[in-house]
Amino acid sequence: MKTEDKIKSIIDELKPFLISDGGSLEYIDFKDGIVYVKLGGACEGCEFLDITLKDGIEQMIMNEVPEVKEVQNIN
Repeated sequence: MKTEDKIKSIIDELKPFLISDGGSLEYIDFKDGIVYVKLGGACEGCEFLDITLKDGIEQMIMNEVPEVKEVQNIN
């Protein structure tokens, strides 16, 4: 499985958790070890956005896909 496909698969697994809280998660790109995503819905402006992104989404992806160095949210 390609790296990008692994990343998309993990994001698809995480989406229901964010959707249940009124948020959304969209895969944008993977370039130079960085995964670019767009967090939307209730996630926009949420005080826990950074925690969700770094301690949740980023950690899950990095644990499964060693090529990933970072996950960044695109506004």
